[in-house]
Amino acid sequence: MDFLRRSPWRLLALFAAFAITLAVYWPGLSGGFLFDDYPNIVDNKGVQPPDASIPSLVGAALSSPASDFKRPLASLSFAINYLTTSIDPYWMKLTNLLIHLLNGWLVYLLSLALLRSDPSSRHARAPLVAALIAAGWMLLPINLTAVLYVVQRMESMANLFVLLGLLGYVAGRRHMLGHLMDRTGGGAWRGFILCAASITVPTALGILAKETAVMLPLYALLVEWALFRFGRPMQAAHHAAPSKRPDLRLIGLFLLVLALPMVVGLAWLLPGVLRPETWATRDFTLGTRLLSEARIVTDYINWTLLPTPSALSFYHDDFQISAGLLTPWSTSTSIVFLTALAALMLWLRPRRPLVALGIALFLGCQLLTGTILPLELIYEHRNYFASFGLLLAIVPLLATAPSSLFALPRYVLLAGLMLCWTFLTVLTAYAWGNPLRLAEDLAARAPQSPRAQYELGRTYIIYSHYDPVSPFTRLAYAPLEKAASLPNSSILPEQALIFMNARMELPIKDVWWKSLIAKLRSHSPGVQDESSLGALTQCVRESRCSLPSNRMVQAFEAALAHPHPAARLQAIYGDYAWNVLGNHELAEHLINEAVKTNPGEPAYRITQIRMLVALGRHDQARTSITELRSLNFGGRLNIDIAELNKLLSKQ
Repeated sequence: MDFLRRSPWRLLALFAAFAITLAVYWPGLSGGFLFDDYPNIVDNKGVQPPDASIPSLVGAALSSPASDFKRPLASLSFAINYLTTSIDPYWMKLTNLLIHLLNGWLVYLLSLALLRSDPSSRHARAPLVAALIAAGWMLLPINLTAVLYVVQRMESMANLFVLLGLLGYVAGRRHMLGHLMDRTGGGAWRGFILCAASITVPTALGILAKETAVMLPLYALLVEWALFRFGRPMQAAHHAAPSKRPDLRLIGLFLLVLALPMVVGLAWLLPGVLRPETWATRDFTLGTRLLSEARIVTDYINWTLLPTPSALSFYHDDFQISAGLLTPWSTSTSIVFLTALAALMLWLRPRRPLVALGIALFLGCQLLTGTILPLELIYEHRNYFASFGLLLAIVPLLATAPSSLFALPRYVLLAGLMLCWTFLTVLTAYAWGNPLRLAEDLAARAPQSPRAQYELGRTYIIYSHYDPVSPFTRLAYAPLEKAASLPNSSILPEQALIFMNARMELPIKDVWWKSLIAKLRSHSPGVQDESSLGALTQCVRESRCSLPSNRMVQAFEAALAHPHPAARLQAIYGDYAWNVLGNHELAEHLINEAVKTNPGEPAYRITQIRMLVALGRHDQARTSITELRSLNFGGRLNIDIAELNKLLSKQ
């Protein structure tokens, strides 16, 4: 209440930031689904439960194809959206926006707590500076995809718990240092318990939304390193400053919640990461990934603070992978820059601890997704938390000039940055408000991106309604054929061309088939390739397309010729063999292989049981149903098992 009495205008400024953010994003809420929204939400029947029963909700929570950890909290939130407003993207995007605003409030509170914990900060201006950090963060263009890209609720929800955890940790440390050591040390121990709980509980909850929440203990360690330095209160009653002796409780806490899990995690990950086959579906190796990420992390800084439409193009599959230190030359300069940035961080720690902390949080955030894991190289939403670190480093410097001589230029620069961020976010949110407008905008931003050109062609197909005389039909061919010809493109463009002409009963160019099969032979198929073959299979099975079986078989054989084929690919070919070719022996073999490859996925076992029943092998079907029951967590498979038993009883 003291803050409200002394500085009501600062609170009004914060609420104004919320109102501006709401207004900026509002036009984008009317847009559609995009890219990974389809496998995770639109085509994922698991997050579209028939009712709100416990088994249905458990099934929804465990239905995500995005991760082996299933991200149940995020998936459950999609299911709740579906149960209340169906599959309407508007309400899902609005939910994302509300989460973003809540995170903005937490960014304000955390910034305020950090500013007040920094002995070099001007505490009288801390509320205003914290409000500026929160406003800038909510309006940063690089954070737009965490709001309007529905599936990235996973990212924003995970970071909600990260921000809560850091806020609790800072409060606990301030509580520890604000209580002098009495005979029992009760005040300091209560603060320590709050610190421990703030690191562990939000981390566990955040991981249920997305694995990025696992970074919370590291962020807390960086806060400790920069601001609190493991200090403990003096025992003597007349001393209020922290002791120079480290608090062993904190050291033990970080050894337990950070160092030990990190060692265990690396021991689990490294054997797989070091296997060449792990990288078979990627266009890069471990070495070229690490070289490339130096450039990417450097780019992230520029994209966050000085963004342009061409930089924030959403699709970044046109990125040139670093083949060596001088290929391209920016690889070595990026490594030098990041090394200098880390050295600057160390130099600033005793002089400008908050700036050092901001740099440390940005760099620390990149350690999970920008190092050894075989993930895609670039995603803008990976900077949802990292961007907070950059703003924590620069906004206080610009908003609290040490003398009136330099105050005006700093204020002008800060205002200019805020206006530029807001303007670009306005333009981008407007584009996101219409699927066709967005597809054309992203294709213009990234003319050499296969995904951007494919998405433009696919959008034209949707708008054509498969009408041969529609003007959108003619427009679709150019971007799709361009996408197919670009380096490192998947088979998505060829699949779209084949699918479109087959649906409209137009001739299918043989060059499309040759290109599709050649790509499948040249590299291990990825998720997009599997989805493409699945779409063609479904189109034929549902009698909407007439496709030559010899070409389809060649495509499947080319895809399966690589070592360690994915279970999903095996299951898709099994579907085609059973329902289109009528080759039950091949189909059974393929589904059995899918079950072996991924025994924890119930969908493959359900298909296997249906095949066994159809083939009259009832005893094997019953055995498989018993095995399926072991995957029936929370009753999520009750309906499926009941249907299988009913099918078996009819035989």
